[in-house]
Amino acid sequence: MPKPQPVTLFIQCLVDGLYPEVAEAVVQVFKKLNIDVDYPLDQTCCGQPAFNAGYRQEAKTAARHFIEIFEKSHAIVCPSGSCVSMVRRHYEELFAKEPRWQARADAVAAKTYELTEYLVDVLGVTDLGARYDGTVTYHDSCHLLRVIGVQQQPRQLIRYVKNTQFVEMPDSDQCCGFGGSFAFKYGDISTAMVAEKVKNIQTSGADTVVGCDMGCLMNIQGYINRNNLPIKTLHIAQLLSG
Repeated sequence: MPKPQPVTLFIQCLVDGLYPEVAEAVVQVFKKLNIDVDYPLDQTCCGQPAFNAGYRQEAKTAARHFIEIFEKSHAIVCPSGSCVSMVRRHYEELFAKEPRWQARADAVAAKTYELTEYLVDVLGVTDLGARYDGTVTYHDSCHLLRVIGVQQQPRQLIRYVKNTQFVEMPDSDQCCGFGGSFAFKYGDISTAMVAEKVKNIQTSGADTVVGCDMGCLMNIQGYINRNNLPIKTLHIAQLLSG
């Protein structure tokens, strides 16, 4: 059986700057599958924060750099649905009046995948031989679910983790209140939203909440820590690498 094609890792800024252990877990996942990984050292932000804040020219500069870095890759895999949604949905908007760049953006978007999407839909993998002792619930990130349509793939992967009991929380698709700059601009609303999210996690009876975006998990973990709650947060790559 031929060895799978290598993947190029597109690592979210939050992971790169604050949670490098998540990136390491992504590498371990692909090592389990005997898939080589490449990490371009000159990659930077995909431009999503600037785009969301209305700075379209700055976002376009970041997008051009992203395209130049990644366009020769066979497959681009990212542990963040929000970043993947930026590349797949908003680059087209950024370059709507620049046909040459739009064609290059479309080509890159077509081979950019969120981690669980790539594992399940492209590789056909659901069982990574992982093991985790605990009761796990899953939080659906907004962009991952609503923009790129990833919902069942993470659940399929979680259900194959040995010694893990998977339970659904109420309203798993309800926003955690992070939303990038939203949490800073509308702090009181964001806090109320994450409080509701954590209440739903507690209702599930889970001791661990798993997600596919560190922005969401950072927000949830912050509320958990401030309230001294016995709940752990894990990026799905960390769960699958065990």
